[in-house]
Amino acid sequence: MNKIKKIHENYISNIEFVDDCIENFDTKGEDFGNQKRNALKLFYLDDKAINIKSFKVPNIINQIVYKFFRKSKAQRSFEYANKLLELKIGTPQPVAYYEFTTFLLFKKSYYISEQLDSELTYRELTKDFDYPNHEAILRAFTRFTFELHEKEICFLDHSPGNTLIKLNNGDYKFYLVDLNRMKFGVLDFNTRIKNFSRLATKKSMVEVMSDEYAKCSGENYSKVFNLMWKETEDFQYKFYRKKRLKKKLKFWKTN
Repeated sequence: MNKIKKIHENYISNIEFVDDCIENFDTKGEDFGNQKRNALKLFYLDDKAINIKSFKVPNIINQIVYKFFRKSKAQRSFEYANKLLELKIGTPQPVAYYEFTTFLLFKKSYYISEQLDSELTYRELTKDFDYPNHEAILRAFTRFTFELHEKEICFLDHSPGNTLIKLNNGDYKFYLVDLNRMKFGVLDFNTRIKNFSRLATKKSMVEVMSDEYAKCSGENYSKVFNLMWKETEDFQYKFYRKKRLKKKLKFWKTN
């Protein structure tokens, strides 16, 4: 098995520690978060927590794609994290990425970053509408998203679980995670507003975000709201239709 690794300059002196974490990932470390799709573990370097995501081995087609034609999720996560920090956008400090391949196929990959503890994720705002200062946080998040767009960042996984929030006594700070799907370049109006489609569960949230985005962008509120609500409804329709289909397939498989 061939190994490729890239260590951030801040962690060059800790390369033996990081190597050991990867080599013994299955037997060391502390499980963290949802283990459903990819394995996540915390390791400790002195008093600092290090978060390691082990991406599952892709299907055979993607093993070829990632070997020869496309950067791995781990590499993209590392590179995008560095780019975000250069642009002064919050994200956990990247540490390294590792890839393991054979002569013809891509196998395992790992993305390593510093663990960042936060008071909440954006997801809580979609569930608890009585959360203290709910509207103020939502408006600050909308301004943060506008900042992303102005800096020509389209976060394709802009969804409720992928933004960590630090409250800082009202000076809200936002940090992006799960970074492997991004595009960079000038965003037109439709692309900007579509980027909100996965972020609301209630019309009242769309009204607040539309109002704040209209203020930031100088666009007409009705124009922003009508498109944002349409994109939200379209996403919700597709999301629940997919969920129903999966449920039916699961039922047929078990009968």
